[in-house]
Amino acid sequence: MSWIVYALLSALFAALTSILAKIGIENVNSNLATAIRTVVVLVMAWWIVFATGKQHEIAGISQKSWLFLILSGCATGLSWLFYYRALQLGEASKVIPIDKSSVVLGMILAFLVLGEPADAKTVAGGLLITIGIFVLIL
Repeated sequence: MSWIVYALLSALFAALTSILAKIGIENVNSNLATAIRTVVVLVMAWWIVFATGKQHEIAGISQKSWLFLILSGCATGLSWLFYYRALQLGEASKVIPIDKSSVVLGMILAFLVLGEPADAKTVAGGLLITIGIFVLIL
């Protein structure tokens, strides 16, 4: 499968995540809900690692990769904690678009940190996404 198919599947499951979470966190502490979700993700991820026989590759991971994977995990955990709390307090139709502003923030960071090119088409797309977010939440 191409990266586009994987990206579309990611978007589909991210959308389902939001709706299922909004239903699931009713009368449940958002931090507890995040912890439960995290355990499920952990079990699924390790199941896939062992099912595909990739567990032996752990020893070959560099210190740099370990550091950045750990930092990424911390960022993911914080994102999930804040997201679940926002979902618990707000309307999903407002929380989801704000959360998805991470798309534009990610693009900006890709330009600044990774040195990826910021061509006119990409910048215009980012601006349109930003405008769309504001239209949805106002």
